[in-house]
Amino acid sequence: MRTWLLPEYIEDILPDEAGRVEALRRSVLDEFGVHGYELVMPPLLEYVESLLTGTGHDLDLQTFKLVDQLSGRMLGIRADMTPQVARMDAHLLNRKGVTRLCYAGSVLRTRPDGMNRTREPLQIGAEIYGHAGVESDIEIQRLMLKVLTLAGLSAVSIDIGHVGVFRALLRQLRIDAEAERDLFRAVQAKDAAALTGLTKRMPPALRKGFQALPGLYGDMAVLRRAGRELPALPGVRKALAELAAVSRGLGESADIRSFDLGELRGYRYHTGVVFAAYASTGSGPLAAGGRYDEVGRAFGRARPATGFTMDLRELASAGGRTAARRRVLAPWRPGDSALQRRIAALRQRGTVVIEELPGHAAARDELACDHALLRKGGQWVLRRRT
Repeated sequence: MRTWLLPEYIEDILPDEAGRVEALRRSVLDEFGVHGYELVMPPLLEYVESLLTGTGHDLDLQTFKLVDQLSGRMLGIRADMTPQVARMDAHLLNRKGVTRLCYAGSVLRTRPDGMNRTREPLQIGAEIYGHAGVESDIEIQRLMLKVLTLAGLSAVSIDIGHVGVFRALLRQLRIDAEAERDLFRAVQAKDAAALTGLTKRMPPALRKGFQALPGLYGDMAVLRRAGRELPALPGVRKALAELAAVSRGLGESADIRSFDLGELRGYRYHTGVVFAAYASTGSGPLAAGGRYDEVGRAFGRARPATGFTMDLRELASAGGRTAARRRVLAPWRPGDSALQRRIAALRQRGTVVIEELPGHAAARDELACDHALLRKGGQWVLRRRT
């Protein structure tokens, strides 16, 4: 066995990519900061009971678990930072008003989300706690779009759904957990044949509603059609009204690719509007999020919340390449005060200056310097390298 091989779907990040990812991380956190989002840093691992609170099997099967040698209790390595941030809001900050938080860090998952995806995403995200209105859903989606633009992406579109429609229909039934899972899977997979079999004993209005969900996918007209085809339940009307309000609130700042009332991603902990953003450069979502008002209940406060997350590596890969900074080669002369002042001035302006250590002239091109500091007429001047 080659000792330098890494586990499947785990990768090193080499200098070029690492530089792009780190530059983007700083830019995104700065953008969060000017919008009033405060940075938090939750731990890499916690007791499993805390880490999986409110998320059910959505994260349970994705979480690496190990035994704590100090307490004997089961620990989990975080697969998602959102529940941790909810715990911090509910139990540690304990604020009464609106709280805006952001975070960035590695998470680890037992399996990748797709064939070409890593098991160690570099997750970055933002959350709003303490506001139950659609206005915070609009704010968080507008912030997500600004971040995607900051990453150099154009032609970004959004898919928007609302798990409240499915939940409202489900509340009219008395079924066990297994039957609920079967309905959920059929709707999420848009499996019309399975839905026909699962709903055949339901009241006609509910049967029609469940069977309509997979086909309620498209532009703004879908919301009007849903109003005609779905039962006139309070939860259904509320969900449709919120989707319409989000569309108006985003206005021309967003290209809503579709409303999808059969989209139940994160159904076990999302409670309202859910969304995902896509770019023309790829097929998978670059950012996703939604409302999850119940996650903090186990921590003592079920504060309303909405937010989004994204993988910095995927975002850096999909976005435009950042402009390369000038790289300057300088001779190794620590005792030359004039040279050291010139180097310090260049670095102060953000220019990369590499002092060439003795004995490595043959490998000079590996430093990728496009300029050099040369002594001319008693001055240290900058010249392009040929």
